[in-house]
Amino acid sequence: MVFRSLIHSTNCIKTKVSYKSGGTGILISVPLTYLKIMNLKKTLTFIVCLFIIGQTFGQNKLTGKITDAETGEALIGATVVFQNSSNGTVTDIDGSFELINEKNYKNLEVSYTGYENLVVPIEGRDYIEISLGSGVTELNEVIVVGYGVQKKSVVTGAISKVTAEELEDQPISRIEQALQGRTAGVRVTLNSGQPGAGATVRIRGTATIGNSDPLYIVDGVQIEGGIDYLNQNDIESIEVLKDAASAAIYGARAGNGVVIVTTKKGKKGSMVVNYNGYYGTQNPWRKLNLLNATEYAILTNEASAAAGQGIVFEDPRSLGEGTDWQDAIFNFDAPIQNHEINMSSGSERSTYYLSFGYFDQEGIVGNKDDSRWQRFSIRLNASHKITNRIEFGTNIAYSHVVGRGVAENTEFGSPLGRAINLDPITPLFETDEAVLSQPRYANNFDQLVRDEQGRIYGISDIVTSEILN
Repeated sequence: MVFRSLIHSTNCIKTKVSYKSGGTGILISVPLTYLKIMNLKKTLTFIVCLFIIGQTFGQNKLTGKITDAETGEALIGATVVFQNSSNGTVTDIDGSFELINEKNYKNLEVSYTGYENLVVPIEGRDYIEISLGSGVTELNEVIVVGYGVQKKSVVTGAISKVTAEELEDQPISRIEQALQGRTAGVRVTLNSGQPGAGATVRIRGTATIGNSDPLYIVDGVQIEGGIDYLNQNDIESIEVLKDAASAAIYGARAGNGVVIVTTKKGKKGSMVVNYNGYYGTQNPWRKLNLLNATEYAILTNEASAAAGQGIVFEDPRSLGEGTDWQDAIFNFDAPIQNHEINMSSGSERSTYYLSFGYFDQEGIVGNKDDSRWQRFSIRLNASHKITNRIEFGTNIAYSHVVGRGVAENTEFGSPLGRAINLDPITPLFETDEAVLSQPRYANNFDQLVRDEQGRIYGISDIVTSEILN
């Protein structure tokens, strides 16, 4: 910039402000008689003000608008900055911006989250319209923390994550089982092998006295009583917050850790229908090698003789194989099946995810009427965008669970414990009238346990102390 002050004999001062780049020149004339009235201080102040005014009028103003290349909608909050400088601004609600090009920058950098970054040449223009296309980039893995998400690379807390891909092929009845062996510092112990049985989850050990279960959060909602109602194919991800730093937002309830479950949502595009299911059978891994009736009678006779008592069984071989109580209690080839169908779709304004699930498992102890767990579930996740600033959604889930089971391990015994302790000489069903006339049957005839066909279960006179048929 060149500043010239010329004093002429025409009793005025002419001040000219011009730019070497061809900017607008301004000529300001002030009567010399007016300056004579002012003192020196006022004169200098007046000249400085004239310089500032001249400089302002001479600057190059750059305005423009940033829009979405696909929809044409204005992008609010897009960053606009002169290349290789800190001189920049953000777009307003109309996508417009305004900058002063003080140093005649040649290029403009434009960026917006989720869109490609552009470098646009100015080329002497004072108004520029720029359209940004969506940027397709590989996203970093994110972790759900409290009300938001963070990049996994910057999370310093102890957090573990299980993704939907890890759950797809797992024949599990409860979501807690998905954490077994996949999350460090998390111990998941099934309370029993019964279908639908609950699991004990401990994150970094037992932290409190009494209830040490973690806090369950499903789609931002605190859930009481476990998450057995969830269908595994509806799960998008599971995050486990294990330390105080990660779980601090949830307060004292997070003292035992937090399990955050995020379910799947609809995506923009045409309707997609998926089916996921399996069918299988279950059997005991192995049976214990126990004595048959003949072997049991022989050992009983030997024990009785060693104690100085008489022979209990005159002809052990006549007893044959006897009763295999393990075969009697096991339900071989017990079926397990899961069927799930979901559909999702979406537009610019609305998305939805709808699923139906059915899970059915029979236990391997007892028949299907004794031990069975069934779950029928429906889920609808929908989101609707009313305006650019107003959006609402709904997550609706319904589950119907039916469970039946046999007695589990207690101080009074269990089916498995009794099966390996009950003598093989006692029959599964007692049909001998001579035996049924004995006191142990005759005196308790009305209390005898029968099956659906009215057959009376055998009662052992050899093994007692809560070892029952």
